[in-house]
Amino acid sequence: MRTRRGACYPVPGVVARMCSDVGVANRNKDLHMHMHMHIHKRQKKKLDTIAGEYDFFDTLPDDLVISIFCKLISTATSPSDFLNVLLTCKRLNRLALHSLVLSKASPRTFTVKAKNWGDSAHRFLKQCADAGNIEACYTLGMIRFYCLQNRGSGASLMAKAAINSHARALYSLAVIQFNGSGGTKSDKDLRAGVALCARAAFLGHIDALRELGHCLQDGYGVRQNIAEGRRFLVQANARELAAVLSTGAAARQWLTWNLQPQQLRQGSGCPLLSDFGCNVPAAEVHPVSRFMAEWFAVRGGSPGPGLRLCSHVGCGRPETRKHEFRRCSVCGAVNYCSRACQALDWKFRHKAECAPVEQWLDDDGEDVGDDGDGDMVVMMDS
Repeated sequence: MRTRRGACYPVPGVVARMCSDVGVANRNKDLHMHMHMHIHKRQKKKLDTIAGEYDFFDTLPDDLVISIFCKLISTATSPSDFLNVLLTCKRLNRLALHSLVLSKASPRTFTVKAKNWGDSAHRFLKQCADAGNIEACYTLGMIRFYCLQNRGSGASLMAKAAINSHARALYSLAVIQFNGSGGTKSDKDLRAGVALCARAAFLGHIDALRELGHCLQDGYGVRQNIAEGRRFLVQANARELAAVLSTGAAARQWLTWNLQPQQLRQGSGCPLLSDFGCNVPAAEVHPVSRFMAEWFAVRGGSPGPGLRLCSHVGCGRPETRKHEFRRCSVCGAVNYCSRACQALDWKFRHKAECAPVEQWLDDDGEDVGDDGDGDMVVMMDS
């Protein structure tokens, strides 16, 4: 059948078939999309399952992980930097406690507060010491000797560090020899103390240099040589000043000139090169000294009946017997484990708190008890 324009009507059933074909195509398209999404979901689920069951970090070899941990523990600034690794998984815990890793631990890694001390902290320090960590040997040795009163084990650990040229351990053993710590007054060995001090001074330990200078000036355990003693004292001052200057521009702002006595009382600086009016801040307290001060502060501020702590705030050493330390012969209110602690505390604090300066002048107006680098020091008796 034709229309007026000559077009023909479609054959009956064609439209129905075209609509049917369109519907089938749409259904096929939907089915294809549905299958694609289903496959995608299955693949994603499979990948998630693999990721959950398989850690790609496990493919790294142990020696590479240990090398990473050595770098981490040697630069750690707090115990948490390392403890977080131990809590990650069993493999990392095992590798992080490898002896090679523990031998590289920085002092800040095993810095612990006295109130948090316990078997776990003691065990970790012991592991580091057994792994050959010299700083851990010194730290645990000091804690055992002075805090836990295990004299033999503590001295052995410090000796192990000293054999490996650890300057602080050498100086600590020298102080023990000077005082006869852990024994009687007759156990003092001044010559051994001077020898240990000389070794630590050779390694650049500032307190050992200052101690050796005073020993030479006073003839304490060694033949008196005032000129050589003054040289060591000046060298100690110069090293301390250089240490401050090397820390950067932020520390240089502490360098002041001609501090007044009231500024000294306020603790604004520790005068060193007094002939030039130069002042620098007190050195940072070593973690083990801070630990010992906290340890005895928690226990009432006394190491035992009739025993005293060193009055220098940066020391923390306690007496191991009565009247072991020497006290100020003028005020009698302070006592020190060594001449180095006496000199530092005199410059930093006690100079402004002891007797008036007029009492230190003799009839000729000369200073009594000069320490060789321009500062007055109180003489100590036993």
